[in-house]
Amino acid sequence: MSTYVPPVQPPSRAQLLDTLARTPRWDVIVIGGGATGLGTALDAAARGYRTLLLEAADFAKGTSSKATKLVHGGVRYLAQGNISLVREALHERGLLARNAPHVVWPLGFVVPAYQMFDQPFYGIGLKVYDMLAGGQNLSGSRWLNHRETLEAVPTLAEHVGGRPLRGGNLYFDGQFDDARLAMALMRTLFDVGGTAVNYLRVTGLAQRNGVVTGVTAQDALGDATFELRADCVINATGVWVDAVRQMEDGQARTMVAPSQGVHLTIPRSFLPGDRAILIPKTDDGRVLFLVPWNGHVIVGTTDTPRKDLPLEPRATGDDIDFILETAARYLARDPSRADVTSVWAGLRPLVKATGESSTASLSREHTILVSRAGLITVTGGKWTTYRKMAEDVIETAIQRQMLPAAPCRTASLPLHGATGMPDDLPPANSGSPDRYYGADLPLVRALPGTDATIVPASGLTEAHVRFAARHELARRVEDVLGRRNRALFLDARAALAGAPRVAEILAEELGHDAAWQARELEDFGALARGYLLE
Repeated sequence: MSTYVPPVQPPSRAQLLDTLARTPRWDVIVIGGGATGLGTALDAAARGYRTLLLEAADFAKGTSSKATKLVHGGVRYLAQGNISLVREALHERGLLARNAPHVVWPLGFVVPAYQMFDQPFYGIGLKVYDMLAGGQNLSGSRWLNHRETLEAVPTLAEHVGGRPLRGGNLYFDGQFDDARLAMALMRTLFDVGGTAVNYLRVTGLAQRNGVVTGVTAQDALGDATFELRADCVINATGVWVDAVRQMEDGQARTMVAPSQGVHLTIPRSFLPGDRAILIPKTDDGRVLFLVPWNGHVIVGTTDTPRKDLPLEPRATGDDIDFILETAARYLARDPSRADVTSVWAGLRPLVKATGESSTASLSREHTILVSRAGLITVTGGKWTTYRKMAEDVIETAIQRQMLPAAPCRTASLPLHGATGMPDDLPPANSGSPDRYYGADLPLVRALPGTDATIVPASGLTEAHVRFAARHELARRVEDVLGRRNRALFLDARAALAGAPRVAEILAEELGHDAAWQARELEDFGALARGYLLE
């Protein structure tokens, strides 16, 4: 066990707002508290810049809490021949597994073979995948015969479309909890001297002599407003980057083509082992994953173009039917709508490509754009490469002489909780959320309510809620049940049942009254009903 490093406890909200009032000037202001924004702010602060991150809602509220929970090189992109993207992502996968072992771990995937040439075709490709990972490979891929395939995935269908199961291929990628990784990044940002504030919405960009010099911001939980200045302003708001760009230039053309991905959560009995399933090519050419996660199984995803940009997109009936029908083809027992415990959707920020009509064919490589007024916009990419995206953004700011040169430190920077982890962390996918706290787990266990479980489906205890309020900037019931703990994504009905007690504890911790609790329960109820499949 490595040496424990005492954490930096984030300030209270009142202290954070007071800091903003007393500190009108920063080196870097990052707009957006998702994967890219958090990573960019961490990179900047770790280099020594005075860094402020502003998030309009909660950290990872949007796309960054709604991923497939995979840290991967992208087998799909290998098939497309995008070797450089795969190699970069595999390198970043290795860094994440080393720097955040409490949140990221290896997971074996079985690719079943039902046609004669499936096994050699995918087997050769996966060996290339291993080779591209080099010394950072998690484990080597191998062929499985019929018996070994069913031993790895006992609930796999014996026949698909009249074709018998011939065997399969086993390979390894990384798995993680996206929202919990976001929390680790936020805590690490404070550890290295940065500042992050959720529920602080940027309402405009300040300009002087045609150059962006800062932002105006509004407290979403109160009535305070702020005029903040910075040498470098970075727009890292994912699918919403165009709205920020248009604050500077109302005629700016949109650069993001949003695509909706839908996931369903079903009971672990559908995939009881410790292996995931990859269906590399469904009827319409998509990739489908069935992945064990937090004591449940998630199935997805879809890739459907959207024109609107809701913060809480909803799955369509067609998407739900597609996932259930495809999963049923490959499982011995058919999952039905009655088996779905949560359904959720997220929007991917795919950068527009001239002449491309289908978002499924667009690259996920990130794009960095510097406007004439100096606003840096970054979008695209995926969770796996968030660190490299952040490094590229700050290097761009240095090259444009917005910031003095300083070396990147994040490749070897352990994330909060990774240093000094206790020996009794629960195993991955055990259903216990305690693993995600890493070195902070003793602090959680010291709080009242360790044995008082609120949501059995997600392992949420009263102590977890108190820790979220005191140490993780949780401000609302949704923050706890949706992101500090994953109850909403695992079992929406169970999350609804636990919401009243969560509201009581938050009110006690944050000093709110009964009226606040009632409003929170109404708001959370409206949100959670969208995760239910009636």
